Amino acid sequence: MCINLGHWPNHFKHSSTVIIPKPNKLAYDSPKSFRPIVLLNTIGKLIEKATTKHLQFQVIKNNFIHPSQLGSLKFKSTTDAGITLTHIIQSGWIKNKITSTLAFDIAQFFPSLNHHMLILFLTKAGLDPKVTSFFEDFLVKRKTNYTWNEFSSPTFEVNVGVGQVSALSLILSALYLSPLLYILEKHLKTINIPVSLLSFVDDSLLISQNKSINILNSQLFCSYNILSSLLDKFGFNIEYSKTELFHFNRSHRTFNPPPLNLLPLEGPVLYPKNSWKYLGFIFD
Repeated sequence: MCINLGHWPNHFKHSSTVIIPKPNKLAYDSPKSFRPIVLLNTIGKLIEKATTKHLQFQVIKNNFIHPSQLGSLKFKSTTDAGITLTHIIQSGWIKNKITSTLAFDIAQFFPSLNHHMLILFLTKAGLDPKVTSFFEDFLVKRKTNYTWNEFSSPTFEVNVGVGQVSALSLILSALYLSPLLYILEKHLKTINIPVSLLSFVDDSLLISQNKSINILNSQLFCSYNILSSLLDKFGFNIEYSKTELFHFNRSHRTFNPPPLNLLPLEGPVLYPKNSWKYLGFIFD
């Protein structure tokens, strides 16, 4: 009914945001030491969940979602991402190749989703105009207030991005990222850089395979350059503190790979890790 009317009731747009401290922090003098918990209308959440199933069916039917996206989708999980990465690594070992991964995280991902671009991507996905009209109303005039201990703030509008707690946020984020991943893949193929992608919501990987560590670093450097430029055009920034480099080498010889210097691209210097945690999996 909401989609047919192109309307999302105002009482579903109102939320309360409760601020709670994250456990086991050494200090609580930074916003990152706290976690906002957004409380939404229960009936609205149920309608969002039903809408999410319908939306995912349609965009997958229209082949809009990039194949590398293993998050934000029903029947996909971190287990799928871990198994896929393990398969890639072992396939490289059969060919005596090192597999190198550059992991990056998009900073403030959900709040950074641009509404105008999102509506455009919904249209490009081949969805019914009624669906895009619904989301034009769904995304705006949202309100919340903050609660912290005994303090409660006045209500104010939050008309940026997509609420991370919304049942629709994951499928909308997948829709938003798909064009970026397709464009990145096309650019890499055009300049003949054999780097593949693996994406799980805002945590993604650039994956390269070769027998030479210098070639691997070169390929990842070029890929990162294209990636950072595309992310900027889509309104995103990479969270440098979470950018990591790991080499999967099967050789039992001494292995001291050089760092990957991304300073010329305004990025960090990445020193290869001896062990690496990705989506709950620990690789060493």
